[in-house]
Amino acid sequence: MSRSSPTPATSTTHAAVERLQALTDLVATRRRQLAAEADLTEAQWRVLEGISSEHFLPSLFARTRECSAAAVSRTLRQLQELGLVRAKPGQADARERHYSLTGAGRERMRRIRDARNRALASAWADLPASEVEAFVRFADPLIERLQRLADAAR
Repeated sequence: MSRSSPTPATSTTHAAVERLQALTDLVATRRRQLAAEADLTEAQWRVLEGISSEHFLPSLFARTRECSAAAVSRTLRQLQELGLVRAKPGQADARERHYSLTGAGRERMRRIRDARNRALASAWADLPASEVEAFVRFADPLIERLQRLADAAR
């Protein structure tokens, strides 16, 4: 079977995937940089965000992030040692823990959110709203298709 040369549509699709990968890489890089600016790891930032949602459950957080419960527990201990998170035993079951941000944790989250908002404004603010809206309309069905492919491969 001979390989045919890519059609323009295939070539354009490959170019789109390359751009998507570049965007993904840059967003991940900026997220690591923002976390570092707040003296956090990216994992610590994610857990702090989760705790600030008020309905934080370590086991559910681990499942939705596809990481181990041990990794989440380790991050929680780090955050407690940094004085950013406190844990209280559950009322019904002392083995259960309820996590909340300390004043220092809330301040750290404020700093990181402010830095993220400045970064978003810098990158997105002067783009035409219609183009951003078109990007969102395009991205949503693409995300759904890619999610179906990922789910089918499991």
